[in-house]
Amino acid sequence: MSDLLLTGEVRDGLGHTLHWISTAIEILGVAVILLGVLLSTIWMARDLASGGWTRAYRSYRANLGRGILLGLEFFIAADIIGMVAIVPTFERLGILAVIIIIRTLLSFSLQIEVDGRLPWRRKEEGKSQSEGL
Repeated sequence: MSDLLLTGEVRDGLGHTLHWISTAIEILGVAVILLGVLLSTIWMARDLASGGWTRAYRSYRANLGRGILLGLEFFIAADIIGMVAIVPTFERLGILAVIIIIRTLLSFSLQIEVDGRLPWRRKEEGKSQSEGL
């Protein structure tokens, strides 16, 4: 069985399969972002009709940010799977690390933008609100 796993044909087949899976996840990430843009725009139009510009704008930014965040998570997953599909070298691993760091920092800054506070402040605010009851 281990001889079968080490053959070049099986290894190439697995590499191609992982490449296609990675590509499918990237396409899914793009679709999630596009769907987020579409739904955010629809919800903004609804908010404009029922409320004011400020409320609609804040809601639009928050919903748009959530869609982008979710899409970025798919891109990071695709990058990791794509790295497994090719022969991992230290150079490619370094490039992957840089890509993941950049996307993680982008996700972090978008999360702050969406929530309007640092992620660790959520727990503090929730704790102080529950203590005040």
